[in-house]
Amino acid sequence: MRAFAEESGGISDLLKTVAVFSASQLSQATIFGLGIMPYISASIIFQLLGTVWPPLERLQKEGESGRKKINEYTRYATVGICLLQSWAYVAFLSNTRIGEASLIQSSFLVDGSLPFSWQLVAVLTMTAGTVFLMWLGEQIDEFGIGNGISLLIMAGILAAMPSALVSLAGDTSWELGGGGGKMGIETILVLAALFVGVVAGVVFMTQGQRRIPTQSAKHVRGRRVYGGTRQYLPLRVNQAGVMPIIFASSLLLFPQMFFQYLSSAYPGNTVLAALHDSFTRGQSYLYNICYIALIYFFCYFWTAITFNPKEMADNLKNFGSFIPGYRPGKRTADYLERVMERITYVGAGFLALVAVIPTIVSGALGIPAQIASFYGGTGLLIAVSVAFDLVQKIDSHLVMRNYSGLLEKS
Repeated sequence: MRAFAEESGGISDLLKTVAVFSASQLSQATIFGLGIMPYISASIIFQLLGTVWPPLERLQKEGESGRKKINEYTRYATVGICLLQSWAYVAFLSNTRIGEASLIQSSFLVDGSLPFSWQLVAVLTMTAGTVFLMWLGEQIDEFGIGNGISLLIMAGILAAMPSALVSLAGDTSWELGGGGGKMGIETILVLAALFVGVVAGVVFMTQGQRRIPTQSAKHVRGRRVYGGTRQYLPLRVNQAGVMPIIFASSLLLFPQMFFQYLSSAYPGNTVLAALHDSFTRGQSYLYNICYIALIYFFCYFWTAITFNPKEMADNLKNFGSFIPGYRPGKRTADYLERVMERITYVGAGFLALVAVIPTIVSGALGIPAQIASFYGGTGLLIAVSVAFDLVQKIDSHLVMRNYSGLLEKS
């Protein structure tokens, strides 16, 4: 699979994206090859449907019972997505060749093709692997600490780090200037400093908030006066999370495949060949401009879906709170929407920078893409976000049991 990915750039980006959620096991065709990606896809589908389909929207407002019902539908949808993806993956393996060699061992083939029984067993096995991961994530949710699915994704991302470090050590001569096609010690120091800087920047922007001051109205009960306290409403700078990068990288697969088909159909056309090369290699100005534009678009799109200023303004009004200088209701909602539009612009710029850093590092320093992927992209954002969430939940559990907590400053 790795050899095929290197030869076909259009599919290689798809494998890299899915590998983030499968601990790079898709390239090895393992039982857990699909990873947790089908469950994430099903969750995203139901989250989007909840904003446009009234029955599902009503179900979301029913509290715990509605959430359990949506989770049940999500599990069923996950199984269906698993069956489709695993069947397509098995068909891809059986019909793809590198030169004269097949990706499937010849002993499994009957008259040059895979028997239906073998394909069925492979599909059911990969589906069972994802269902097991889904069950494991729910067990962590119920009996452990943190979000189970997120922890599984982070474990998959970190599982690829040892092999990347071994590969980096093998490509290093540990001498100034390198030599023999290997990197020098100064390149390693630059990579280490850059990694620390990128992680610090991701942590800063992930935790970044725009705090809007709120005031609660005073009310008298008996002889006591309640309310009147000043608080703040936190709005995250990176409200959209990692979803814009996932959507943008997935959507860019279509022009890659489209220009690959046209360049094959018209081999003498230099314009089509140049466009195909630009979108396949992923290091051209055209590709990066399209990538950044899509990230900005999906940032605003996803924020518009997940952030409801009218509902937030109504909640403030119902709890007797207001933003100083703005009347409760429509004016408050308009103000919140205007503020969110401004900070989303900053958050989208941050996501765009993080998304293109691996490409810049790989092109400027000449390091493999496997190593450059740890300097940005979806994996780093997920790992940092999940790690912070886990530390905060552990800290809250410790504080509940009268311990000092992990985050207390000395």
